[in-house]
Amino acid sequence: MTSLARRRAVRGRRPLILMLPAVCALAFLVLPMIGLLVRAPWRTLPERLVSAEVGQALRLSLVCATSATAVCLVLGIPLAWLLARGEIPGLGLVRALVTVPLVLPPVVGGVALLLVLGRRGLVGSYLYDWFGFSLPFTTAGVIVAEAFVAMPFLVISVEGALRASDPRYEEAAATLGASRWLTFRRVTLPAVMPGVVAGAVLCWARALGEFGATITFAGSFPGTTTTMPLAVYLALETDPADAIVLSLVLLAVSVAVLAALRDRWTRGPL
Repeated sequence: MTSLARRRAVRGRRPLILMLPAVCALAFLVLPMIGLLVRAPWRTLPERLVSAEVGQALRLSLVCATSATAVCLVLGIPLAWLLARGEIPGLGLVRALVTVPLVLPPVVGGVALLLVLGRRGLVGSYLYDWFGFSLPFTTAGVIVAEAFVAMPFLVISVEGALRASDPRYEEAAATLGASRWLTFRRVTLPAVMPGVVAGAVLCWARALGEFGATITFAGSFPGTTTTMPLAVYLALETDPADAIVLSLVLLAVSVAVLAALRDRWTRGPL
């Protein structure tokens, strides 16, 4: 028997003790989405998608998620470069702090933002006293909250791409007289662009679906801070059909993100 045949024979053995919980887990994950599709108001779906409430929440979510992603790109790429290339004391601690928002409950993140950037916060008090500017309960506050929870996705993706890239190209550029900034723009950044794109897509999707930090730090004011996840929560009490429509939009975005990143995240071993 050839090695390929033996491998197929081993893979063909499917013990029931593993198959049964596997099927249960699959059903547990898939059935809620099927229920969403079954209960969707398909006949009135086009009308509800263009309604004022749904359209307002959708536009605000797209603007805020895109703006938060732009903030994450401007700040997160240099941070990822520091984690991958920097030689500073306590780099492990810095990396751990960067990943904290991934495991921190979003509501706690919103409270932390209030304590720092609120009108009486550590930094927000100075912003209000000196410039009369207050972030909480504004559209800018939504962007800040979404960027806070989404930036680690971008940083981790770009850092991984930087660590996987060959540093010899950067060294060659340096020997030819290129400055560090020129080397970063012309050599490093193009080499890790797939990681940047993947991180940006994940960052955007995470920002689009953010709920806890947004409602805690920015509240829910229609047209100003009520994004799609908040609109889903509010619509459940007044018009469940609208909540289902908004949920379908978010589900479609999630599926589109997975489809766009399937080669990077879902391709299994050959």
